[in-house]
Amino acid sequence: MPSRTTRSITLTGPDAASFANAQFSSDVLALPRGRWQWSGWLDPKGRVRALLQIARPDDERFVVIPRGGDGEAIANDLRRFVFRSKVKIVVSDVLHTSDGDALDDTHVCEDESGAIRFGEGHASLRFGDAKVDNAKVESSNDAWIARHITNGYAWLPDGAIDALLPPALSMERLGAVSFNKGCFPGQEIAARLHYLGGHKKHLHTVTSDGTLAEGHSLRVDGNTVGIVLMCHASAPKPISLVVLDDAAVQADTLEIEGMRLHIVSTFDA
Repeated sequence: MPSRTTRSITLTGPDAASFANAQFSSDVLALPRGRWQWSGWLDPKGRVRALLQIARPDDERFVVIPRGGDGEAIANDLRRFVFRSKVKIVVSDVLHTSDGDALDDTHVCEDESGAIRFGEGHASLRFGDAKVDNAKVESSNDAWIARHITNGYAWLPDGAIDALLPPALSMERLGAVSFNKGCFPGQEIAARLHYLGGHKKHLHTVTSDGTLAEGHSLRVDGNTVGIVLMCHASAPKPISLVVLDDAAVQADTLEIEGMRLHIVSTFDA
């Protein structure tokens, strides 16, 4: 059984595109039909409420996949901002996340079972209904987790929700934040960090001599210096995606709470 589940949030209607563009941090209006993009939903202080993958299977239909968090709660909060917009918001049943077959990068494909695949070139990420999909072999394939850790594609544990700013999740590198499309929640803070800098947390891929717990705060001398977002206990050493304060990263190998962390890569903001 896959170790990641989520619920998709589907936006439909003639105002779906404009509504999504006003709420989410990416340029949703620029998303072509049949493609997907990275995005986020920020609070007014610029903190990431949800890290998202958004697909546009049809002109007036958007499928939003939260990477962590409560999809139902996110949808309920979004409904508060609908006002007179002609958009309908529907939440799916629980979806299992798994590897899918190869699909061109940023392309989207839906199958007869209702599962949706987000293309990554040599592979794809597949989201399928557990009640329909639980007998399929690929639904138990979690190889994507190591791939996403290596590529710096975060999945947020509860402890990281509403706690991190976009640069800490390397969202600009992913194209998940646009500063040319007009206003969205948290834009002022995100733009200030983009143009003036000053953010002191970065995303890193690390190996460790023990398995890190997702959502666990990383401490040095009793001080919190980061958080574990994802971990894959692969041989020969577990590999993890973490956010660390820049001041704590003085060398490629860190001693944190009696465990050695070796930094494999550091991602730009």
